[in-house]
Amino acid sequence: MVISRPPLALGGDQFRTLILLVLLTSTATVSAANIRGSPDCGKPQQLNRVVGGEDSADAQWPWIVSILKNGSHHCAGSLLTNRWVVSAAHCFSSNMDKPSPYSVLLGAWKLGNPGPRSQKVGIASVLPHPRYSRKEGTHADIALVRLERPIQFSERILPICLPDSSVHLPPNTNCWIAGWGSIQDGVPLPRPQTLQKLKVPIIDPELCKSLYWRGAGQEAITEDMLCAGYLEGKRDACLGDSGGPLMCQVDDHWLLTGIISWGEGCAERNRPGVYTSLLAHRPWVQRIVQGVQLRGRLADSGDTGSS
Repeated sequence: MVISRPPLALGGDQFRTLILLVLLTSTATVSAANIRGSPDCGKPQQLNRVVGGEDSADAQWPWIVSILKNGSHHCAGSLLTNRWVVSAAHCFSSNMDKPSPYSVLLGAWKLGNPGPRSQKVGIASVLPHPRYSRKEGTHADIALVRLERPIQFSERILPICLPDSSVHLPPNTNCWIAGWGSIQDGVPLPRPQTLQKLKVPIIDPELCKSLYWRGAGQEAITEDMLCAGYLEGKRDACLGDSGGPLMCQVDDHWLLTGIISWGEGCAERNRPGVYTSLLAHRPWVQRIVQGVQLRGRLADSGDTGSS
């Protein structure tokens, strides 16, 4: 269901947490079997069932995690290995050195009923990008989250791939965002809080720079950002789940190409979503996270996600 909203009075330094204005409903369930070793990245193992014209299924995005703060959903993230999650740095801006209030919920499809096969793990440490600034807040908005213990992979819990140096995202490449965001300002996703998804096209970076232009020397869109969404508005990521993934399918693998970071307003005309680019920050991630898997190659343009 597409939900239109009146403009919100949010400034450019407001962060967005994920709300997908297309609500995903699904009745599909699968049984999760343990997967030994290191599974292939970016390849869900669920059985899909078409509901209302949309492919929707339990375990469709098995790398998406809920980051809890004091037990409540706070942000989202993506699983890279059995010990590491990547998210937005601003999710932890006030507690970088003391991650004890935070934990990670993996394998959940409905937050209101995560089920016995989900896993909840504490956070050992949060490593923001060295160029991230709490004051500025948008540049290098990425953090690596080390879990207190290794998790057990299953059909519900799998890692996503990072893009290698061959990946290029032409304008109009269709990618996906997903998460548990509010359905409108001040209205949380109703129980059982089923995971939502939305297809979003990549926007030309020069066009996005012009849309967010603030004057010489005040560029809002930097080289480590991606823009995606609809210029006409109405469909967008918004308030609800920062740190969630922007995912593009390359061949039969899903790649984490961006992290939901910020934007102006919610689903407003000429104000697309802005994402921290993993194309820009992959080398930094690789230096820290051992075992992260890369995949590459992409068609020149068009739809790369068929889910």
